[in-house]
Amino acid sequence: MDLKNAIALSAAGMKVQGTRLRVIAENLANVNSTAQSPGDLPYRRKVVLFENALNKELGLDAVKVKRIDVDRSDFQRRYDPGHPSADADGYVLLPNVNSLIESMDMREAQRSYEANLGAIDASRQMIQRTLDILRG
Repeated sequence: MDLKNAIALSAAGMKVQGTRLRVIAENLANVNSTAQSPGDLPYRRKVVLFENALNKELGLDAVKVKRIDVDRSDFQRRYDPGHPSADADGYVLLPNVNSLIESMDMREAQRSYEANLGAIDASRQMIQRTLDILRG
């Protein structure tokens, strides 16, 4: 694999991790949101699904976002009969977002982004050293 391909693959990795970070930020922003009225559903956690796709220009498989889907796990319930969106039993549905899981996912995405950035930097340095040798 040449350095151009290495840079392109790392850039693809950075792109999907950037998307993942934006989705995680949206999840965290909605961690305490509730439905607007009884019977409505609150915010549902989103997840990013990846896939390998052939990059015809490079002739290599590169990661890309397959789709942004929703987490179908159960909503949390809290007893709060005075809340405007409480059901007949006094329970309010809360998002299925766990801030601890989102924080761990964010850290993982951040580290993956940084690893890809490091690979790009290493490739750039190798190209620069090659040019320096050829000039000298």
